[in-house]
Amino acid sequence: MKAGQNPLGATSKPMRLSGEVYEFLLERLMSLEIKPGERIGVDALARMLDVSQTPIREALIRLEDQGLVAKLHLSGYRAAEQLTRRQFDEMCELRLLIEPAGASKAAWLMPDADISALAALAEAMAEPSSAAGQAAYTRFAEQDAVFHARISEAAGNELLTGILARQTIHLRLFRLRRLPAVTQDALVEHSRIMSAFAARDAVAAEAAMRAHLERARDRFLKAFYT
Repeated sequence: MKAGQNPLGATSKPMRLSGEVYEFLLERLMSLEIKPGERIGVDALARMLDVSQTPIREALIRLEDQGLVAKLHLSGYRAAEQLTRRQFDEMCELRLLIEPAGASKAAWLMPDADISALAALAEAMAEPSSAAGQAAYTRFAEQDAVFHARISEAAGNELLTGILARQTIHLRLFRLRRLPAVTQDALVEHSRIMSAFAARDAVAAEAAMRAHLERARDRFLKAFYT
């Protein structure tokens, strides 16, 4: 980084909507341009992006819900810390306990239209992105979160859905570092889950989800914790 350069980067034009501010901050959080634990001041962002505080606060609340930032008492926000090995292990254990069972139920309960919509999402994830580098990786992480959320919702268990949502697992895992193998392998594993759903095979859906989670755990573990 050059001397005097703002760690949040530059923007070529003023941002007006919270969605634009959200995308701007998300990409920098996922790429670690905003470092874990780094303070994010609302006033400083408003000046830099030439916007009011309202869209910035809306974007930060959304990022807080995703576990990517944390609110500080009377002093703005800070970027979430990286997952410790223990937190990583506990998240993986939780997912393996509940998501395969949720996929099993979803294979029976998900309406045909929702299966088609999920298949379309899986196909969209496999298509070349118009974005490049970190932006494409961040978009994949968001789509992956939606993929898993729709399956848990289809299981019809609000408690299960709420637990997964509160763990904010996906974006925090993908934030560790851009890892191309994560996207390539996940696409193959998603297709196996979709094949089980198309066949309404609850046993195969549970097995495919379990295999996907175990392999995802091993990929992240090898890359970041060994």
